[in-house]
Amino acid sequence: MPLAYSIICPLGLVGNALALHVIYTKLTKLNPSMLYSANLAVSDLLFCLSLPLRAIYYGLSFHWPMGEALCKAITLLFYVNCYAGVNFMTCLAVDRFVAVALRKRLVWPRKMRNVKVICLLMWVLVLAQTLPLLNVPMTHLDPAGTITCMEYPNFENSVEGLPYILIGAVVLGYGIPLGTILICYSAISQRLRLAAKSNRLTERSGRTHKARSVISGVVLVFVVCFTPYHVNLLQYMIRKLLYEPDCTELHSFQISLHVTVCLMNFNSCLDPFVYFFACSGYKKKVLRLLKRQVSPSISSAAHSSPDSSGAHEQKIHLSRNTKTPGSDHQV
Repeated sequence: MPLAYSIICPLGLVGNALALHVIYTKLTKLNPSMLYSANLAVSDLLFCLSLPLRAIYYGLSFHWPMGEALCKAITLLFYVNCYAGVNFMTCLAVDRFVAVALRKRLVWPRKMRNVKVICLLMWVLVLAQTLPLLNVPMTHLDPAGTITCMEYPNFENSVEGLPYILIGAVVLGYGIPLGTILICYSAISQRLRLAAKSNRLTERSGRTHKARSVISGVVLVFVVCFTPYHVNLLQYMIRKLLYEPDCTELHSFQISLHVTVCLMNFNSCLDPFVYFFACSGYKKKVLRLLKRQVSPSISSAAHSSPDSSGAHEQKIHLSRNTKTPGSDHQV
């Protein structure tokens, strides 16, 4: 686990910071998709700042010596990132659907003033979903002296009706957004396919294929990152309603939670790859930075290589020896 978070943290910080930089340089050309992406990047960036503490927790064998307040803070950041990510990815899907399929019939959702209001409402909704967690104890002192943080048994018995609450959270925070994303992107993909059939120039240009690839990438990231955690949570809560799981089942559920939570956290460093393929400005910025890093190293390696000067001299020597007779008498 510490290794996984050590990978997620720097990738997420660099990728999302770069995304915000690209969006900042295009403030005069800001559109709804860019604004939703900016909010998504802010959410991912804030979450990545908390990952070093999570890595320390796993590195200390599930011991949290940093107090209840800090445990609640990283718990809040985790759930804010989770549901902000889901909400803004859903907003992006709906925005793309309106832009492609309902451009002339539905204009108001894409007006920048309304988009800013929607973003504000999304943050209010996320905070309404997550702030109640501050009233729940997040740390627990085990008999062995180990303090755990953000573990399911810590609040299993302290929240009344927990299975109903979590099942509702899965439906509202994952089921409905997933259905919305699938419907929107399926409709967009169908529109693009019909457009390519009716216009062969569009199909040959490769734009339709690229757009459909980006759609597939967004859906794949969403499904791979968010599905295992929510399905895992849903199946255990349903079991709790039917009967009381034993200690072995609870232990297995805890282990699976750690794995699926880690997978969900990968979303924060996979989002920048979606920006890379979807946003031309982001792609150009990344490629430009890579060229700046690669070019000096190649040139320095060429200058420092002893074989390069020898090869150059040998080339000159060979060129002199292969001159045609009489070439010295040419004017």
